[in-house]
Amino acid sequence: MKKNFLGYFLIFFSCAITAQNQAIDYVNPFIGTSNFGTTNPGPIAVRGMANVSPFNVAGLQNLPLEKDSRWFSTPYVHENKFLTGFSHVNLSGVGCPELGVILAMPTTGAVETDHEKYGSTYSNEIAKVGYYASQLDKYNIKVEATATTRTGVSKYSFPAGKANILLNLGLGLTNEQGAQVKIVSPTEIEGIRSVGSFCYYKPEEAYPVYFVAKFSEPASSFGTWKKPTTYKGVEAQWMGYNGKTRLMEGFTKAVVGDSIGAYMKYDFKIPTQVEMKIGVSYVSIENARENLEKETADKSFDDIKTATQQEWNQYLSRIEVEGGSQDDKTIFYTGLYHTLIHPSTLNDFNGEYPKMRTRETLKTDGTRYTVFSFWDTYRNLHQLMSLVYPKQQSNMVKSILQIYDESGWLPKWELNATETTTMVGDPAGIVLADTYLKGIQDFDVEKAYEAMVKSADQLENNPLRPGIKDYIEKGYLTTKTTNSGSVSTTQEYNISDFAIAQLAKALGKKEDYKRFSKRSLSYRKLFDNEFNLLRPKTDDGSWLTPYNPETGANFVKNLGFIEGNAWQYTFMVSHDAKGLMKLMGGGKAYSRQLQNVFDKNQFDMANEPDIAYPYLFNYVKGEEWRTPQTVSDLLQKYFRNSSDGLPGNDDTGTMSAWAVFSMMGIYPVNPAQPIYALTQPKFDKITVHLDAEYYPNQKVVISAKSKDGQKGIGSIYIDGKKHNSYFLSHQKLTNSKTVEFR
Repeated sequence: MKKNFLGYFLIFFSCAITAQNQAIDYVNPFIGTSNFGTTNPGPIAVRGMANVSPFNVAGLQNLPLEKDSRWFSTPYVHENKFLTGFSHVNLSGVGCPELGVILAMPTTGAVETDHEKYGSTYSNEIAKVGYYASQLDKYNIKVEATATTRTGVSKYSFPAGKANILLNLGLGLTNEQGAQVKIVSPTEIEGIRSVGSFCYYKPEEAYPVYFVAKFSEPASSFGTWKKPTTYKGVEAQWMGYNGKTRLMEGFTKAVVGDSIGAYMKYDFKIPTQVEMKIGVSYVSIENARENLEKETADKSFDDIKTATQQEWNQYLSRIEVEGGSQDDKTIFYTGLYHTLIHPSTLNDFNGEYPKMRTRETLKTDGTRYTVFSFWDTYRNLHQLMSLVYPKQQSNMVKSILQIYDESGWLPKWELNATETTTMVGDPAGIVLADTYLKGIQDFDVEKAYEAMVKSADQLENNPLRPGIKDYIEKGYLTTKTTNSGSVSTTQEYNISDFAIAQLAKALGKKEDYKRFSKRSLSYRKLFDNEFNLLRPKTDDGSWLTPYNPETGANFVKNLGFIEGNAWQYTFMVSHDAKGLMKLMGGGKAYSRQLQNVFDKNQFDMANEPDIAYPYLFNYVKGEEWRTPQTVSDLLQKYFRNSSDGLPGNDDTGTMSAWAVFSMMGIYPVNPAQPIYALTQPKFDKITVHLDAEYYPNQKVVISAKSKDGQKGIGSIYIDGKKHNSYFLSHQKLTNSKTVEFR
């Protein structure tokens, strides 16, 4: 008996240890919810359409971090403590306000529809992968939430007495208006909410999000509300209801307006739990209902939470890390978690999704992804997807080509079948080329190439490359071509042309390879020896004068650079690092000027143009030691296991991808060239499980042996053979079994 007992104990203990060390247990969803990281702690499925986020950025109680008092692009801030509901469609890590709508709020007592009055402080907040919980102090209600791909699921634990569940369609993250709501039965509400105007651009392209809400308990009574605009003038004197909220008890017809909502009322004899499921769709109410039923029918809250967490664990476990501290693992897996939120799912369960701009209903066989923040993500996020999740990356590329088919152009910053045209450059083609060159080739590459060349060559009405005539004739944009970003936009076009050249070479298009290779180097015409930096030119070819290369830091607008200055952009030509070295006077001068970026506090970890800078030292023989030292210092300074643990906007996972790659010891330093710059890994052992459909090996193991506190790389061995370079090709990485840093 003793022997059996010991055996059972050991089995139990082993299982307990395994359970404690799942990848999802290391994720802290609060990371990035302060310091303008713009993430939120609410549950979401892998690349989910629905996301149940606590909404605490409305109301004077939340000043100064309140959505109408400043530019705000997140439904949740960790510092705020006044909550006005839970939104069901949200964005993560973006710099522009959008979505944050379909707000649900449980209350007790009489129905109150003003969020300033029904809002509550909250406590006992918990956030895990696929799960969120908190206690509403005003009502003594425990709120729990989870999600499937297209449905947000909540569980409200009410005390005995009168209770309500409000659906507020008037409140949202932006000031976009317009909604419709209808109570179908005592257990169901359906409706529509207008959204759009990302960054408050293109208001004419606002679009609907549809929803169906189902409740596990039938309401004892229900109703809708509508608060009309306050009018002035003679006629308004006759309106006794002017500007006053109307409660319409028992109303079952559709209500249309701006400040509208619906409520379910209960009278519980004992404490009672109510589960609410809200299915969403960008196609129709019918599809929202089908999404809800297909994904949640006959499943309890706990069933859904468990399934969502299991799916997350499956994806996060594609990379296993050993060694390092608890915080290191938390930072790593939270970063990986953030990279699996966007791009997110656009199509419904039945495959239907809205066509670009016109929003006709189309159908896809695979997943139609959306939220393509390419100016950010072309630099590292898609490279991470290609390595670890190539099937997803393949579907993303196919989604890009669907957008091209529907609109005639590659996307720049696509969101829910609208082109926001946010930011600059022509970045989608870089992702297409990089993906193909990494061996993910199950897409129509000739169509991809056609689309890339179209945006590179079309002179008239080109939405992707404004100023293309000057770019082709002069080699650069001038201060007359554009009133902001003439140099940096030239650089972006250069990088895209480099990508076209690399893909042309792979496809045997020799003349195009030569043509676009030459075009990719035209930034050299903007290099000024006086500053050893890039500098804007005027329309007549003279230098912009006077000129301060530091102007543009901290998002100060300037003629030469978008969201940055000359220091933060000059080295953003990793496709021509050797060429820039020559311009600067050689490797030592290049390294010295690059180090000046850090020494003069010009490096901006919170923005994309210079995030590859730490890895550029690897291009200079004898200076490679600076890369691991700089990367290690930046990880320690900007990435922490705390709500302010991101350097700024996560930019749909780009900052998180930087941390993930950096902690693995590899970084895709040159988009559209399948190589990684090497640095010191943060962990003793990193196992990357590879997709057999795309790569020959089941896994590759990256290991590191170093003395405590040592920052640097001694020797590198690949499959036991010494590797005499600080770069590693993607093909060699994925064809190898071991990469050892000694």
